[in-house]
Parts: sequence; C-alpha cells; structure tokens
Amino acid sequence: MRKALRWLLALAVLIGMPSTAGVAAAAQPETDIKDRLLAIPGMSLVEEKPYTGYRFFVLNYTQPVDHRHPSKGTFQQRITVLHKDTSRPTVFYTGGYNVSTNPSRREPTQIVDGNQVSMEYRFFTPSRPAPADWSKLDIWQAASDQHRIFQALEPIYSKNWISTGGSKGGMTATYYERFYPRDMDGVVAYVAPNDVVNKEDSAYDRFFAKVGTEECRDRLNAVQREALVRRAPLAKKYEEYAAAEGYTFDTIGSLDRAYEAVVLDYVWGFWQYSTLADCETDLIPADAKNATDDEIWTSVDTISGFSAYTDQGLSTYTPYYYQAGTQLGAPTIHFPHIEKKYVRYGYQPPRNFVPRDIKMKFQPNAMRDVDTWVRNNARQMLFVYGENDPWGAEPFHLGRKARDSYVFTAPGANHGANVAGLVESERDLATARIQEWAGVAPATVQSDPAAAKPLARYDAKLDKHGTEREPALRP
Repeated sequence: MRKALRWLLALAVLIGMPSTAGVAAAAQPETDIKDRLLAIPGMSLVEEKPYTGYRFFVLNYTQPVDHRHPSKGTFQQRITVLHKDTSRPTVFYTGGYNVSTNPSRREPTQIVDGNQVSMEYRFFTPSRPAPADWSKLDIWQAASDQHRIFQALEPIYSKNWISTGGSKGGMTATYYERFYPRDMDGVVAYVAPNDVVNKEDSAYDRFFAKVGTEECRDRLNAVQREALVRRAPLAKKYEEYAAAEGYTFDTIGSLDRAYEAVVLDYVWGFWQYSTLADCETDLIPADAKNATDDEIWTSVDTISGFSAYTDQGLSTYTPYYYQAGTQLGAPTIHFPHIEKKYVRYGYQPPRNFVPRDIKMKFQPNAMRDVDTWVRNNARQMLFVYGENDPWGAEPFHLGRKARDSYVFTAPGANHGANVAGLVESERDLATARIQEWAGVAPATVQSDPAAAKPLARYDAKLDKHGTEREPALRP
C-alpha cells in the first residue's frame, strides 16, 4: 500500500509539472539533509557527530504526552538519524530503553546498507514528560510515537522502511506493527519475549532444567545456593559496599530484599549474556562449597550486579518495571536446587521495583491481544531467538494466516542472537527476505537466497550485532 501510494504521488507530480520547471528543479542543488530534517515542525538539533560515509544527528522531536488528546501537553523525545542517502531504505530501531547518542548501525541496517533512525522510548530520561503522568506509558502510546516519527521523516526517506529492535526493542517493533501495520515494509524482531499469560511461567522452569549441560547447570546452581547459605557474611559485605558507594534501598524496601533479588538473578543472568564455554572459567567456582566468600561475591556481582536493586540502580529502569507490572508481564521461576529455608522472598514482582507513589494496575489482555494479532496477521515479520536465552522460553508463534513471516532460533546463542548466527540456510533466507522487504535485493538474491550477503561491509566501530547488556533481570 505504501509503495503504491508513493508511486501514484510521484506520477501525479510528474504529470502536473511543466517541463521548464522540471529542468529548473533539476538544476537546483539538493537541500542539505540537516536543513531538511530541521524543517520538520517540532524537530530540533541537539548535536551532529561526524562519521565517515554518514551524517549522524542527535535530535529532539516534540511529541504529545497523550496521542489521543494531543492538546494536553507535549514532551521532547530524543531520536538519532544515521544518514547515508535518501535513495537508500531506512531501518527504524529502538532498544526499548534509552537511545545511544553515538553512531551505531544495527544488523538490518548493515544488511540493506541503509539509513537508520533510532528512537528513545518514552519516559526514559530525558524523553520524559514533566510532570510525568505514568498512565500515558503504554505500548499503544509508544507505538504512536514511532508512527508520528515515521510520518515526519517518510517524506525525506521515501524508500522502504524496516523496523527492528532487540529484546524489549524487539517487543516494541512487534507492538508497533500490531497498531500501525501499514507503516513498515518489514519487521525484524530479535529475542522478543512474549508473556501472553503472566501467571503461567512454567516454560521458564522447563528451560532451566535442560539448558546447556548438566555439569554447567550444577555448577551455576551450586554458586547461587552457596550465596544464600552465606547470606549473613555476604550481606555484611554488601552493606559495606553500599555505604561506600552511597547506595540506598528505599524502593525495594531493604538491603536483604535487594541481596536476595541479585542472587536469584544469577543463573538467569548467566544464560542471558554468557555462553556455555564461560561455565569453564574461573568466574564460576567449580567447587562452590569450598570457594572463598570473595569468589562467591565476585561471581554473583559480575553476572548479576549488586548495584542493580539499589535505588540508584533501579531509577533508570523505572519505566521498564512500570510496563512489566502494567502490561508486559514478568517471569517467575522456582529454585528446586535451593532449600526453602534459604529463600525468603522468591522472584519479586515489578511492583517492588517502582516507587510507591506511582500507581500500577496490570492489564492482562494487552499481551493476549498482541499475540493473537501476530498469529493471525503477521506479514513480512522475522523473529530471531537464541537457543540458550531464557527470554526465548516464551517466544512469538505464527499461525496459519501469517504470510512471508518466520521464527528462527540461533543454535547455542544467548540474548545477543542475530541473523548472522543462524544456521546457513536460515541465515541466507532471512538475509534475502530482509533485502527483499527493503526493496534492495540484488537479482542474484531474488533468484537464489543462498547468494544473500549484507550489502554493507562490517564496521567494527559502527556495527552493533546483538542486544546491549542491561543489568539484572530485564529484557
């Protein structure tokens, strides 16, 4: 539909334009891209940073706090534009959290050799309304942010668009497609959790019972258990650490609650960001019972992070925990390898990680709606998961009505799973489909997906393949 409308508009312009005006227009130099971006109503420049072969802009865009009632206040949403050429396709990226203000290129952008627009998710500072009406932080409002940004930029970047994101960003790309299915020409969602029924989390328990090898599972479980067995001396060490760093625990309620939350994240955190080979390193004590307190502390701190559930560690992620406790859902798992006497709180709900003055009420139908829509309406959507990533225990599924859509799992991969890590046949097919959706598939790829390769060379400084690490239990 977008492509057809774009062609008709171009044809109408050509038919109605006198030939002399066409010659004059052709003779005019193209307006500088920065001027074109800043000519968009509500767009302002924060800074421009140089990068060879691109123009990179950090921008603010004026958004309504409430897209249903645009007159009731606005806020400045931070976005970035990695500009290559208006003749190239554009990738619309969000990680679902803060946006990086340094030039970077996500995997689909490299695959199609295109431009990239990146969006900071609403309510992550500085993209937060003041005062903050938290009831306006939901998946529809965020999708509407993307829709307005697309509408503003599409007249400049008129070629095909692909939306993408990893983890919470993959969820965001999926929700955007659900609410505005006519905007994008394709979706590439990486490691996107799909917690359809928040109270049913047995899939995670099954995952942890078989992930990796029995030897590695036992080794990790032993360290986690030992950290709870030694709660008294290690909590004392935690108290000293918190005092030295100025950490407080008002939101979660106590240092003891924070300590247990960090320890219970340990096994999950390992599989989310590490590999099976990492299990053999000194970071994971082979004999937990005879390890020193410092060895247990260092292992847990490196993988889970003892700062994560402090007030200072939680504050940045208040928008995530708010959404987890109102729409997204959050996992709860059990610990059969740890005696009940050592577990005082278990996996704590998102409500415990959000200041009490922010009201929260869970909406059980939000994820069911998205899941049903994806099963029945997915068009040109690609979901990529990692075999050893806990967040993939509850993935998106495609129904019989889905068209030109795929769910692939990268063997042995963690939360950084990507197209490059798929088995060869799936990697080639995924690469070919992304290029086809973007409108840049070479003739050789159209006839043979096995010929598909990224159209831009890998750049070690620019290319970000995989999901950026977030501390503690967050997608």
